[in-house]
Amino acid sequence: MVLRALRGALGFLSRLPVGHDGDSWEAFRATPVSMPLAGYVVGAFLLLPIALPGPAPTIAFAFVVAVYLVTGINHMDGVIDLGDALVVHGGPDERRAVLKDTDVGAGGALAVAIVIAGLLAAGLALAALPLRAALLVVIAEVGAKGGMALLVCFGSAPHDGLGASLTGRSGSRSAPLVVASTVPAAILTWPRIEIAGAMLLAAVIVTLGSLRLARTALDGVNGDVLGATNEIARIVALHVGVIAWTHW
Repeated sequence: MVLRALRGALGFLSRLPVGHDGDSWEAFRATPVSMPLAGYVVGAFLLLPIALPGPAPTIAFAFVVAVYLVTGINHMDGVIDLGDALVVHGGPDERRAVLKDTDVGAGGALAVAIVIAGLLAAGLALAALPLRAALLVVIAEVGAKGGMALLVCFGSAPHDGLGASLTGRSGSRSAPLVVASTVPAAILTWPRIEIAGAMLLAAVIVTLGSLRLARTALDGVNGDVLGATNEIARIVALHVGVIAWTHW
């Protein structure tokens, strides 16, 4: 069941050629822990550009390209939609209406620019650290995917759609296993496990902020919130990891 769910998670959360089928999708929906498990796999691919030799700006650019080659742009679409929705004056109904608009407004454009700049800056910082620091990329990806899983566990969707198809199958009872699945990531910075711990905690804080924002601004967690949380949690975790590695 877990392996089938992991295949479904990789098929949904990445562009890796694992195939798609209904059984894997249903297993994925019912197994939130498959998200952080997929983070280990996705993160392993994303660390490759950081591990390659070359000028720091080139490595950082290659890292940004790799992120969206491997994960696709579905999550970035959530960043755009949420950025546009949050600058709208009005209540949750008006903001949810903006989420369905295919036009990109100033809020969405600014949100994308900030995300790309944050990811590029993280790549530059990682390129200046020792080679082993490339493993921070894996931890950040596990934290980001774990954040999405926690939103699925504790969130509820305001309407039918992707958010409802995921949050409707799980509950808070799945959260402990999600948290436990992220613990092995601490081994990647052994013996300095506090670095990984700080990164995972940062991802959780981003997730809690997203959950509160979703409930107050949108009346619940939808697919855009899930995608945006993934992108933001990844960047915050990476920067926290770089700071911790450099100054602790």
